[in-house]
Amino acid sequence: MRENVQIGRAPSSAPDLPEVMARVAHGDQQAFTAVFEAVSGPVLGLVRTVLRDPAQSEEVAQEVLVEVWRTAARYQPSRGSVMTWVLTLAHRRAVDRVRSEQAASNREARVALLEHTPAYDEVVEQVELRLEREQLRRCLRGLTELQRQSVTLAYYRGLTYREVAELLTLPLGTVKTRLRDGLIRLRDCLGVGA
Repeated sequence: MRENVQIGRAPSSAPDLPEVMARVAHGDQQAFTAVFEAVSGPVLGLVRTVLRDPAQSEEVAQEVLVEVWRTAARYQPSRGSVMTWVLTLAHRRAVDRVRSEQAASNREARVALLEHTPAYDEVVEQVELRLEREQLRRCLRGLTELQRQSVTLAYYRGLTYREVAELLTLPLGTVKTRLRDGLIRLRDCLGVGA
C-alpha cells in the first residue's frame, strides 16, 4: 500500500509554522519540538551539502537549531517562510564554519612554513663566506713568507707554537713574533677592530 504524497507540499497534519514560531518566540518548548521536527531534516541536509563532514554537519545543525530557539522572536513572516528563514540561518552558519576551517588550515600552513624556513638565507651565507675567504686569501698574500707559513700552520693545521717552530726549524720566540706580527697585519687588512 502506497501513501499518496505530493512532493513539495506538507502533509495536512503539518503545523502552521509561522504560528508555531510565534509560540516558540514566547518560550513554548512544545512548539519548538514541532518546529524542530519540521526543519531538522532539511537543516541537516543543507549543512551536510556545504560541509561534507557528517560530524561537523551534525554539530552545525545543532547550533542552528539552538539559534532558532534563541532568536525565534526575530522571525518575520512578512519576509519569508519559516523554512526559508531557518535554512538561511543554516547556510550562513555552515559557510561560516567552512571559512573558519579554511582560515585555521591557512594558519597551520603558514606556521608549518615558518617552522621549515631556514633562519638565514643559505645563498647569502655561502656568498658571504666565499667573499670572506677571498679577502682572507688576499690578506694572507700580503704577509711575509715566514708570517704566512706560521699563521697557516698554527691556525689552519692546528699546530702549537712549539710544533710550528720545530717544523720550520726556527727558534720559538721568532715564531711567536712572526705569528703576532702576521695576525696584526691580517687584522688590519681584514678591517677587524682590536
